[in-house]
Amino acid sequence: MPEIREVSESLREWERIAAHSHITGLGVEGLKAKFCADGMVGQIEAREAAAVVVRLIREGKFGGRAILLAGPPGTGKTALATGIARELGKDVPFVPLAASEIFSTDIRKTEFLTQTLRKAIGARIHEMRKIYEGVVKELSIEKAQHPYNPYQQIPVGATIKIVTKDESKKLTMDQSFAMQLIQQNIETGDVIQIDVDGGRVVKVGPSEEAVKEKKLDLTTVKPVPIPKGKVMKEKEFIYPVTLHALDVASSRRGGDIFSLFFGGKESKEIEPEVRREVDEYVKGLVQEGRCELLPGVVFIDECSMLDIETFAFLNRALEQELSPIIIFATNRGFTKIRGTDIVAAHGMPLDLVDRLLIINTKPYGKKEIRRILEVRAKAEKVKLSPEALDYLTEIGVKTSLRYVIQLLAPASEIAKEEKSKEIKRTHIETAEKLFVDVKKSVSYLKEYEKQFLA
Repeated sequence: MPEIREVSESLREWERIAAHSHITGLGVEGLKAKFCADGMVGQIEAREAAAVVVRLIREGKFGGRAILLAGPPGTGKTALATGIARELGKDVPFVPLAASEIFSTDIRKTEFLTQTLRKAIGARIHEMRKIYEGVVKELSIEKAQHPYNPYQQIPVGATIKIVTKDESKKLTMDQSFAMQLIQQNIETGDVIQIDVDGGRVVKVGPSEEAVKEKKLDLTTVKPVPIPKGKVMKEKEFIYPVTLHALDVASSRRGGDIFSLFFGGKESKEIEPEVRREVDEYVKGLVQEGRCELLPGVVFIDECSMLDIETFAFLNRALEQELSPIIIFATNRGFTKIRGTDIVAAHGMPLDLVDRLLIINTKPYGKKEIRRILEVRAKAEKVKLSPEALDYLTEIGVKTSLRYVIQLLAPASEIAKEEKSKEIKRTHIETAEKLFVDVKKSVSYLKEYEKQFLA
């Protein structure tokens, strides 16, 4: 007999702790930042400045502008950009980008940048559709002999009875609708939607009553309540898309938004005429009140690696009518602009720097490092003893925040090997010996430098 046993923990399809998994927002109340909230710690002035930017973006007053996050390494520039994205919400596009990606694509730089910028401009399209909605009470598929195979039958039509809590209707359907009923395995007790204009049938799920009648203890599909009101109704559908997605759909199928959800190969480069048509289409929808534009965020890290051509393109892009918010990040002071011999602030052309709102991030103090370690330990589901936390904080002040955060995972494995439920100072010391910081690594190599060169 096969063995059946209960599993104490819920099954997880995917779980991975990334560098900024713990960040859920900017941790502000109004425009005032809390010391520790939403995974963000310290950087009060920078977070309050970011909160002002978020409010301007939500009110549509920041379109076509750019921000520069400037600060030493490990001061939370990427964390700040992630916090801005989390605050804006799920429908607002956020496109993170490393400067080196621009030079490693098989398409032109200008085309890659254009696609990136348009991926960061969202459009929430509202569409009123005439649909039949209800639970299937009766279903009859009419079949006929296949014209080329006498031993096979094919559906030629269907009769269906749809019921809501207030009304019922009997409908006859042609072959295309009947085929969809069979393909989606629709049966009595299922709640369905029939899009009259689009000619599509959508299976929403089994009704709550049908699940109760079958007396199922386990089901992989969530039961759906029986709809109220009339069977035939006008219903609003909301489609969150990006301008780039509309560009792809337009170049592939002539501009039909519903083609986004069907097959077809995306072309690598898109003609400017296609983008102009999409812009006009979106503007028309906005004027009719059927669409909202959602200016998103493009985050470009290590922007000092960008060249003069890229800066010129982005500078021009900021002036366009449909443009996202661009957030640059750098830890460089004065350096050469790539592609020139000119030394400039942050390695950026002066005419672009003058357009930017600059937010400085400052090095973390002892108090901030200690609190960040507590937050990261919780995110990584490890327990730190007070002595271990104090020792990690001391190391962080002497070396860097990134180094001590990296020590958490190996120290946790060392603690597991010793059957300890928490990370102790001795585990940190062992991890510190195995994985050295940058200063120790450099000093070690300097001792043997002459031998290497000889």
